[in-house]
Amino acid sequence: MTLLRPLVAALLAAAVVWVVARDLAMGRAREELDQTLLLTARAVEAEVDRFRALPDVAAEDARVRRALAGTGSLAEANAYLETVSDRAGADELFLIDATGETIAASNWNRPGSFVGHNYAFRPYFQEAMAQGHGQFYAIGVTTGVPGYFLSTRVSAGGSTGVLVVKLDLSPLQDTWRAAEAEVALADDSGVVFLAARPEWLYRPLRALGDEALARIAATRAYEGVALADAAPLLSSSGTGHEIAGPDWIGRRAAMEGSGWQVIAVRDTGPMLLAATGWAAMAALAALAVAAALKSWDQRRQIVALRLSQSERLEEMVVARTADLAREVEARTQAEADLRATQEALIHTEKMAALGRMSAAIVHEISQPLAAMEATLTAAEIGLDGRDNATVTRLGKVRSLIRRMQRTTRHLKSFGRKEAGALSLIDLRGPVASALEIVAPRARAVGVVPGVDLPDGAVPVMAGSVRVEQVLVNLLLNAFDAVDGTPDAEVRVTLGIEADAAVLRVRDTGHGIPEADLPRVTEPFFSTKLTGEGLGLGLSICKAILADMNGRLDIVSDEGRGTEVTVRLPRAAEVREAAE
Repeated sequence: MTLLRPLVAALLAAAVVWVVARDLAMGRAREELDQTLLLTARAVEAEVDRFRALPDVAAEDARVRRALAGTGSLAEANAYLETVSDRAGADELFLIDATGETIAASNWNRPGSFVGHNYAFRPYFQEAMAQGHGQFYAIGVTTGVPGYFLSTRVSAGGSTGVLVVKLDLSPLQDTWRAAEAEVALADDSGVVFLAARPEWLYRPLRALGDEALARIAATRAYEGVALADAAPLLSSSGTGHEIAGPDWIGRRAAMEGSGWQVIAVRDTGPMLLAATGWAAMAALAALAVAAALKSWDQRRQIVALRLSQSERLEEMVVARTADLAREVEARTQAEADLRATQEALIHTEKMAALGRMSAAIVHEISQPLAAMEATLTAAEIGLDGRDNATVTRLGKVRSLIRRMQRTTRHLKSFGRKEAGALSLIDLRGPVASALEIVAPRARAVGVVPGVDLPDGAVPVMAGSVRVEQVLVNLLLNAFDAVDGTPDAEVRVTLGIEADAAVLRVRDTGHGIPEADLPRVTEPFFSTKLTGEGLGLGLSICKAILADMNGRLDIVSDEGRGTEVTVRLPRAAEVREAAE
């Protein structure tokens, strides 16, 4: 009983593997056969298409038309057809009159010439006369050489005839045999006329009926071949594209336009032999596995005792290792936080120093600007009233100086420390000042911010400078977000909703990842990859708004943009006084 189980398992494994290996091999063979069908069909079509237009082109020659009309020399037509056939590489090229008799041919001077023979029984002649073009594969009744006939109707001088080119497709057959490709071509009656296997040639795929035999005999397609006595290749008609024989499998496909079938086959012997090899390997593997399992079962009992003693020791080692890892991780994190804090403080001190320097620079610039404005005023007074061009230029210079003065006033106001007390202000004022402060950054980014302000005052109890600081921070963040993006847009909207003044800054930048959105107002958290930010801007804005009983809300859609909303309590009870 102990030995029987492994043997049964090995046999079952061998049977399963044999079936799977055979099916896989058959499936791969079918895929390869389908590719062979496609390539063979294209090769045949390419070979035929080389000469498809030859009858139409040759029929346009005046010598052919004169020969058909009876007004020209047949010798000239023969010579012309011989030259065209040799140059084009066709097997033969010949002209048939309306009665089906050949009057000129490229082989006019060779044994087996078509001249004088009547081919009215051939389908290519009948189709060309009735429809304009015809095609037919057959064994030549004159030469005994098979070929593919392409024909076209020719009309000249009231006479009608057919010009035919005969193609020799045997080079395709030789190529298949040289490449050991098991392919064949069958006509619309199912008779194989080209095949890599010589024993398949001129055999039907399945038994032909009396009607099919009579039709083939009428066209004399396979002159001299006893198709009635030829054994069919298939025992049944097959289903769809799949065909099979006693020792092979095959696939077939129809060729459009010709009614032919392309057939590709593969011997099943090598596939079955390979499946048997895999089955033997599976049986040996099953026996080996059974032996290994038996050995493992014997050792398991011995190892279990040792494991029970070592498991406890391993648990202690793992626990201690985990503690050490947590300690190392905590220390590493603390060192990283310390370094980050130190770098942030250093950068904060640099920014503070830069702010002090900016205030000093603004102070130094303000006095020369005032002097320049006074000088320009004196120059205008001393000008001749008729010098309008100079007056205009001095006016433009004064406007530029006043623009610089407005900028310095905004910077001085922005840099001035504001007392914590709140006062009644019109929120439109800080918005306009903030927009002027960030105007250079907007020009550098190439964005003109859109502004939507109400016509009436928006009174709130707040600090003007601190509100201006909040909006400057939000606008700079928006410009950073849209920098380098196509169709960038930044819009500032101020309005009143219920009992609150609502200020929105919306951009079409990269947006904030959903995972980072809850942390953006934390101190020292920044999503900027360049390292330019300290991560304090939104944290400071949130703290400033909290002092004024306001709120900061952020909504972002990653990849589409961000909208930051500032809400401040509306000073409704003193609105009229503020206006």
